[in-house]
Amino acid sequence: MQKKWLFGLLAILAVLLGFAYINRDQSKQGESITAVGSTALQPLVEAAGEEFSKENAGVFVNVQGGGSGTGLSQIEAGAISIGNSDLFASEQAGINANKLTDHRVAVIGVTPIINKQAGIDALTTEQLKKIFTGKVTNWRQVGGENQTIVIVNRTQGSGTRNTFEKWGLNRAQSIASQEQDSSGTARQIVATTPGAISYVSFSYADSSIITPTINGVKPTNANVKTNRWQIWSYEHMYTQKQATKTTTKFINFVLSDRVQTKLIPQLGYIPISEMQITRLE
Repeated sequence: MQKKWLFGLLAILAVLLGFAYINRDQSKQGESITAVGSTALQPLVEAAGEEFSKENAGVFVNVQGGGSGTGLSQIEAGAISIGNSDLFASEQAGINANKLTDHRVAVIGVTPIINKQAGIDALTTEQLKKIFTGKVTNWRQVGGENQTIVIVNRTQGSGTRNTFEKWGLNRAQSIASQEQDSSGTARQIVATTPGAISYVSFSYADSSIITPTINGVKPTNANVKTNRWQIWSYEHMYTQKQATKTTTKFINFVLSDRVQTKLIPQLGYIPISEMQITRLE
């Protein structure tokens, strides 16, 4: 009787140990990193996340957009692992930057984009400012076709919008217009809407739209590096001060030579090491 009881107890212990091992293994295999925020930075974090997951079995990097403001507010609240942002945290109202750690991983240029039917491929800063502040409402007023200008903005809290208004419009605020929370959506609308104008990061610009020169300067990475093209921003990946080991490992992976020298240029970003100018904010 005692032997049966002993064997039964050992069997129960074996089952319990088995469950503990399985749960431990599932927990290890099911680990995830959630990065939310800037859509300008999203393609890089997604690509780096895929490479990271290949080398770290069971670790999934979940990347979402929503804009820089969303990324900063969620990382400050501790709701996510990483807040992706085109802004310094100190630039965002309501964010305590001292609670966060800033990891600047790249630089991205931002360019106006125009529908091809507008007949415009060159603007001055003053013309650009007048368009977005509503003082110029027809492309004919700046040398283009007789078409009404349709402004497509990014949402409030967008780092791309902040960068564009700060450095492209000399801190002027755009007039009220339709707003999109995605760079890809903004590009699609401009490409298919006669007279439309918006702005996107270089990585979203393609042959479906016109990227005009500004004051005779082309929107290229080479011109960003020297600050001849001044509409650009750092790409930040913010974490809380006490980030998990896996999150820290992923940040270090993004900052590694492999990503900085290969993946970043391949996706249209600029390694910070290649910049010939430094901005504090």
